[in-house]
Amino acid sequence: MNQTNKEILQIAIPSIISNITVPLLGLVDVTITGHLGDVAYIGAIAVGGMLFNMIYWIFGFLRMGTGGMTSQAYGSRNDNECRNILLRSLGISVLLASILIMLQTLIVSIAFLFIDTSTEVKTYASEYFHICIWGAPAVLGLYSFTGWFLGMQNSKYPMFIAITQNIINIAASLFFVKEMGMKIEGVAYGTLIAQYAGLLMATLLGLKYTQKYTWNISPASVFNRKSMSVFFKVNRDIFFRTLCIVAVTVFFTSSGAAYGDTTLAVNTLLMQLFTIFSYIMDGFAYAGEALVGKHVGSRNNALLRQTIKHLIYWGTGVAVFFTLLYSIGGKDFLQLLTDDTDVIKNSSEYYYWVLAIPFAGFMAFILDGICIGATATGIMLRSIFVASVAFFSTYYISDNTLGNHSLWMAFILYLFVRGSVQAALTYRLIQSDFRAS
Repeated sequence: MNQTNKEILQIAIPSIISNITVPLLGLVDVTITGHLGDVAYIGAIAVGGMLFNMIYWIFGFLRMGTGGMTSQAYGSRNDNECRNILLRSLGISVLLASILIMLQTLIVSIAFLFIDTSTEVKTYASEYFHICIWGAPAVLGLYSFTGWFLGMQNSKYPMFIAITQNIINIAASLFFVKEMGMKIEGVAYGTLIAQYAGLLMATLLGLKYTQKYTWNISPASVFNRKSMSVFFKVNRDIFFRTLCIVAVTVFFTSSGAAYGDTTLAVNTLLMQLFTIFSYIMDGFAYAGEALVGKHVGSRNNALLRQTIKHLIYWGTGVAVFFTLLYSIGGKDFLQLLTDDTDVIKNSSEYYYWVLAIPFAGFMAFILDGICIGATATGIMLRSIFVASVAFFSTYYISDNTLGNHSLWMAFILYLFVRGSVQAALTYRLIQSDFRAS
């Protein structure tokens, strides 16, 4: 195995492990609340978890933007700028977290205008939200640290932090519920403690990483106008790109619900296969962020082109693997997720759309990583905008005749268009030796 592939896997594999731990945090909470004796607790966790997922998803630019800019500073061996990017990102994360905490009552009020649920679930979900929202500084701070570690070519630290968080979350939640006799508030406090434990661990690891740096810093060096302009430009593009993704995702779910409960369940079940695929592809995207940024920073165009080529090879290989995997064993996997025979039976009608996901979607994931590493985030925004237009246009044109199939066709086209437009724009950037990034 050549050096480029080794570097890709050294970052990708720990990142994949970290990604897989993400749903475990939610699973732990659901499992514990499932034994509290009231089904409303499970509903409250589901609603509360959904709210936080949507909120924090939008602020994912803190991780991506920080990672891309740090990797370039690392490649150019600018230690002071590496330090400043981390402090800059942490400063912004504290500001955003403070705003979320101040607006928590308004957020809950607006959320329940769109979420139709029982009074009991609403009460429990609000209680869970108002406790867990105090973890916003920890969550957003961890976004900054995770992006920074990746930019410094280290994906093992985020993996260790994610695993530690899960262990602490399990232990703390069980302690509050079993030993202290708490209900949903115990689960919330367990999550809160795990989040701040993760932030503390990240801080200690970050301090270890930055021992060699000179810490005679000043606000002027960290928050100077030029640096802040670049920071907000990069993150602005990622923010609006994320809003487009959220819009497509929410629309896909809500439109599926309009076809009935069974169709909603089918779509939710089949989308789990896309989610699993995305966890793996994101690992290689993270490797792209780190390595492309490093080579752009060092102005090593030969290694840059070689890395991009190998990333596409890995993406193609993963797409082939998942296509074969889902063709052979995908339906058996669905039976592990549900015992509902109607849902399993109806999923067969749409399963061939799932088989198209890997090849339709892999390029978008790989190129996201490349563009973030090159801080060419405008390409990501333009491609997702075109893809979103394609998604909604396809759905509304075909909905009357194809029903739920129109939703899946639009989603597959959305993935393909997103990757294709990105590929065309990124190719032009590569030909210019990334001068436009």
